[in-house]
Parts: sequence; C-alpha cells; structure tokens
Amino acid sequence: MTVDADTTAGVTMLGICGSLQARSKNLLLVQTAARVAPPGARVVLFDGLRDLPHFDPDLDAEVPPPPVATWRRALADADAVLIACPEYGFSLPGALKNAIDWVIGSGELEGKVVAITAATPSPERGRRGLQALRDTLGAVRATIVGGEPIVVGQAFEREVTDLVRSLITAVQSARAGH
Repeated sequence: MTVDADTTAGVTMLGICGSLQARSKNLLLVQTAARVAPPGARVVLFDGLRDLPHFDPDLDAEVPPPPVATWRRALADADAVLIACPEYGFSLPGALKNAIDWVIGSGELEGKVVAITAATPSPERGRRGLQALRDTLGAVRATIVGGEPIVVGQAFEREVTDLVRSLITAVQSARAGH
C-alpha cells in the first residue's frame, strides 16, 4: 500500500480509545498510531469521552455542554478518525456509543473516513464489538477503513502502521473525489 508523501501533509487523524481504562491496550494502539504516522500526518488523541454527559437532546440547546462542544470541534477539525474499540458485552462500550450519539444530529461524523479496530489478545476476539461499532457508524454514513482486530503481539506495530496508511489512503481518495 502506498501513501503519497506530498498529500500526507496536513492529514490530521483524531485517535479515539473506546475504553476508559487508564492502561488499555486500545489506548496503546492509538498511541502507537500517533508514533508511526508518516511525516506530515498526525494522530491527535481525544481523551474526553469520560467528560461527556449522557446523551440528552434536551441538553443539546443552542449552546451544548462544554465537553460536547470540545468533542464536536475535535471531530470537525480532523480529516479522519481512528477508533480503537474494545468489546464490552458483545457490543461497543457505552461511553463510545454515547459520544457517537452526541454527533449524529450535529453532523461532525457525517461521511467522515473512520478506521476501526480493536487491540485484542487473539484474532477471534473483538469482532462483535467492531460489528456493533460499524452498525452505529452507519447512522452517519461513515466510510469505514479496517474493521479487523489487531492482536497485541509481534506484528502489532506493523499492523497499526498498515491501518494508519490505509486511513491516509482513504482520505487521499476522498479528497480526490473517488
């Protein structure tokens, strides 16, 4: 997979860890993505899921709660999104679902290029959570990149690098109108 170095300049990817756990392997995945991003591209970690109030349309007035405004601004400023999502109860974590609910109506994720994955101990783990995330992102017609778990092991960094490059390629293609 090739990434045109001239067009990685200015590519900003918002990295989101779906887990609130301080030492999450999914957080490690997003941090690894930030470290291996090619020159000119960057992954910015969003660490505010825990600050978002429960989605309530009554709170979404002319001026949304400050954590919601911060979340929406971070998404709007990003060219693409990378979500590392653990599987909780055969689905996606409630905090991540809540965050997505806050932007379904406001549109910051609408049509956005989104890479999804999960850091897992084995390749068969995490698939139901990723499918639930894929289904949820269908509400905003996101362009999904990836979608497979990444096993924490020998090939971890290489697979994260490949996913970042795939995400950049998808952004380049979207910019070119393909």
